Amino acid sequence: MSARVRNALIVLLLLALGAWYLALALGSVSLDAGGLWHAFFGTQGGLERDIVLRLRLPRGMAAFATGALLATAGALMQVLLRNPLADPYVLGISGGAAVGALAVLWLGWGSVWMDIAAFAGAMLSMALVFGLARGKGDWTPTRLLLTGVIVAAGWGAMITFILAMAPEARLRGMLFWLMGDLSAPATPWVAVVLAIIGLGAVLPFARDFNVLARGELTAASLGVNISFLRRYIYVAASLFTAAAVTTAGSVGFVGLVVPHLLRLAGIGDMRALLPGAALAGGTLVLFADTLARSLIAPQQLPVGVITAFIGVPLFLYLLRRR
Repeated sequence: MSARVRNALIVLLLLALGAWYLALALGSVSLDAGGLWHAFFGTQGGLERDIVLRLRLPRGMAAFATGALLATAGALMQVLLRNPLADPYVLGISGGAAVGALAVLWLGWGSVWMDIAAFAGAMLSMALVFGLARGKGDWTPTRLLLTGVIVAAGWGAMITFILAMAPEARLRGMLFWLMGDLSAPATPWVAVVLAIIGLGAVLPFARDFNVLARGELTAASLGVNISFLRRYIYVAASLFTAAAVTTAGSVGFVGLVVPHLLRLAGIGDMRALLPGAALAGGTLVLFADTLARSLIAPQQLPVGVITAFIGVPLFLYLLRRR
């Protein structure tokens, strides 16, 4: 690992720590460093302890895990499809999750059922795209991409139908979920554990990912099992996306832009890009969620809107310089 890449990862780690401090300190009730220390290490309970440990810490964990999952999935999808515009949502995974979650919201069931339905919808979409793209033989990246786009369009039609038929009282909650909602995550632990285990599961194949990104002929000539690797990437990216969408709704832009930003910063090797994407994606969503609940507190904004406002000008600025 070069000194430049190592320094970039250190900067990402420092930015993540800064984002965590802001996430725990800012909100309707602002806390200083002393208040945070008392919340974590104080012997008596109090308002600061309840705010930090019961509200901000779980929400921050959900936000960071969501960003890490989406950014990692985006980096994997761009390798799988060899398409710079590929992102975690391009194959319709988020559409299936959205249909499941919105159907539960329409029926007025609890948040636990919404999480189950969202994950089930994502898994159904994954199986549907994989089955249709495979057909009678093996699939190609182009066929997989086209199948995913068509399936995503079908989910989009179903989402429009559900929104059109939903009662007015539940429509705002549905729209908020579609734009990214971290206001009440049921539990962040599933996403956190999957982000850690998932990153550890894909890193051993980082060298093969580097070779596959140069083309299938090159990878095959170097002894890479292309068929296994493509299935591995697809399943891993789909699981990451499903967990992220189930946790926070549809938070766009993260999986598309974060890998590109890291490449513009000089991190191109997948051995550094994957952990860097997890750090940068988690930091971006965590910082965006802090702004979403702090800018017009006590009202909250959809976190997906903030990620777009932050990421678009930053990406254009870096693209213009490099």
